Amino acid sequence: MPTEDEEQFPDYRFTLANERTFLAWFRTALAFMAAAIAVDQLAIVLAPATLRDILVVVLGLTAAGLSFYGYHRWHCNKQAIQKNRALPFPRLLLWLSGGLSAGIVCMLAFMLTA
Repeated sequence: MPTEDEEQFPDYRFTLANERTFLAWFRTALAFMAAAIAVDQLAIVLAPATLRDILVVVLGLTAAGLSFYGYHRWHCNKQAIQKNRALPFPRLLLWLSGGLSAGIVCMLAFMLTA
């Protein structure tokens, strides 16, 4: 039985699953960045310049935040797995899904009025 000073090695499947989850967060951040670039370069006639600039900044900051949060979540999960504790609840998911829903509703309203 390992003592408190010895590092425990969890089942490698948990570690690999944690890494896949990190890569999914990073992939989502890249998708948001690609959306920001697409809006900046391809949506020139679809919206006024100010609205486009705001949308590009929001999408870019979301991408940066998601990439940072993905690493933070991976690190916290890694520590919890090594110490055989419960994984922390991802509170950002509530904000992300709420913000995405609000963004979709706003975009639909904008498209219907245009």
